Amino acid sequence: MLEYARWKFILVGSVLLVALILALPTVFGQAPALQIARKDRANIDTTAQASIEKFLGGHNATPVRSVLEGNRLTLHFRDVPQQLRARDAFNNEFAQQTYVSALTFATRAPEFFAKIGLRPMSLGLDLRGGLYLLYQVDVTRAIAQVLDSYEQQMRRALADSKTPYVDVTQVTVGGGGIQNAVRVTLPPNADADAVRAVLAKSAPDLALTTTTLASGPAVQGVLTEKQIRERQDNAIQKNLETLRNRVNELGVAEPVVQRQGLDRINVQLPGVQNSAEVKDILGKVATLEFRLGDAQNNAFEAAQRGRAPIGSKLYKMRGTGEPVLLKRDVIVTGDQLTDAKTAVTQEGPGVAIKLDARGGEEMLKVTRVNVGRRMGVVLIEQSRETVTVNGKPVTRDVTKQEVINYATIRGVFSNSFNITGMQAGEARELALLLRAGSLAAPLIPVEERAVGPTLGQENIDRGVNALVIGMLGVFVFMAIYYKVFGLVADLVLLSNVVLLTALLSLLRGAALSLPGIAGIILTVGMAVDANVLIYERIREELRNGVSPQAAIRAGFEKAFSAIADSNVTTLIAGLVLWVFGTGPIRGFAVVLTLGIGTSMFTALMGSRALLTLMYGGKRKIARLPI
Repeated sequence: MLEYARWKFILVGSVLLVALILALPTVFGQAPALQIARKDRANIDTTAQASIEKFLGGHNATPVRSVLEGNRLTLHFRDVPQQLRARDAFNNEFAQQTYVSALTFATRAPEFFAKIGLRPMSLGLDLRGGLYLLYQVDVTRAIAQVLDSYEQQMRRALADSKTPYVDVTQVTVGGGGIQNAVRVTLPPNADADAVRAVLAKSAPDLALTTTTLASGPAVQGVLTEKQIRERQDNAIQKNLETLRNRVNELGVAEPVVQRQGLDRINVQLPGVQNSAEVKDILGKVATLEFRLGDAQNNAFEAAQRGRAPIGSKLYKMRGTGEPVLLKRDVIVTGDQLTDAKTAVTQEGPGVAIKLDARGGEEMLKVTRVNVGRRMGVVLIEQSRETVTVNGKPVTRDVTKQEVINYATIRGVFSNSFNITGMQAGEARELALLLRAGSLAAPLIPVEERAVGPTLGQENIDRGVNALVIGMLGVFVFMAIYYKVFGLVADLVLLSNVVLLTALLSLLRGAALSLPGIAGIILTVGMAVDANVLIYERIREELRNGVSPQAAIRAGFEKAFSAIADSNVTTLIAGLVLWVFGTGPIRGFAVVLTLGIGTSMFTALMGSRALLTLMYGGKRKIARLPI
């Protein structure tokens, strides 16, 4: 007698029912859409929604559906040309100073699916269209930045303790080839041990040693190999966080920002076509420094000499190029900002700054004793450019430091104030960069790839056609060769695809790409292999004279080891590709690994449950249609 435990029937039925519900939003497909958000991150009200819809209707781009979710409005359109027409009209004419728009695809499924948390399977960049960017993190510059911080701490500690010194510089110690130490040069006959004790309080995690130079004694702190590695890893993690914040500020729908390899970051922006603006904002290294002005020396004389006095730095004023002398000691840096928003001031467009507690305390202390003196705001931007030297392209780092505001301190303030001296567009971009956070190290563009929405739809059509034709061929073969059992296998294969679609819909970090479609086709083939092994075992048992019900039971039991062995080896390969692969390889591995699990479940449990329902129990079976 052929039997199957009742709880297994319940498990198979429950899993298939849940999978069908989860996969339903994907069945409805996706519509080209335009996502709109306010630049100040405030919610869009129904009045603004109606105004936007009316405006687009006047430009022959009436949305077929409008969904308002908090601070984002998603407009669905009939086709891609209408979507692009709406984007162009909106960006060129309608409130472009207030809103930001992004091309995307939105599900056609009814709204109640979203209300219960069900979403369609995400599509990769090669299927949706958009922008793919690959950056390399300049980890060498990350070390230079931490040395800058130590240099400022040491200068401040020496000034507070009134310890005389000649200069504080960054140097290279050892054979590493990069600057990895900060050196404090002292006057002749200075007590180096006493200076080292002072510096140890400001930099307790830095190994300080004394040395003797031709000019006199010196104290230097050298970063250890462990500190360098930790700083490099922290720089990559900080850049990941900053890029995610900047992408969110741009209003891009469903972006992907992830680490790739040791020092690279992969950014995928579905629906984005304005690559020049996006690249400029994402890769820009911008931060602020607040410094007191040097009232004792003449900036024009320093510019003529080509060097600044000791303890000061020479800058140029943005726009005019006028020389400005500022003190080397930094009051506050961009890392201490907690918020930055565009503001309208009496002096024109500006940025409203808020500092953290430590920054506000430092600013309060400085402004309290320096009312009437001038303070400069330095904007630091870092980029990489390629120039031709002796007929060969050479890449070099460029750091641009300009004073954007140089004003007299007229009162005492701490953690909230405005900076001015910019155009409206400059103020908006600076506020976005500061609000999203500064990059811990410069980004070097490695690869850029744009996929148009038309090409993405073409990829979808071709991939779906390949999947349908491949599955149809398998279905026909199984039905002809194994008869009724072949039809059972076809139902099992169909349920396998439903399970796989449900899992991809659940995983927010996974997206179906062209290699993923290839993975689905391979999964269908592997699931067929499992059914073939089982059915051939059943045939073998029947040829040996075993009863039909016993043949079915023996077929599943004896084929299990062969099915498990083949799937486990493939699973190991899939997991390796998932963990170590990137891009298309990882997309293929995700689908392959999930498909192994679903094919094992459907072939071993789903198929047996269905065959037991058909031929199990106390039925008297004379022969099997196999």
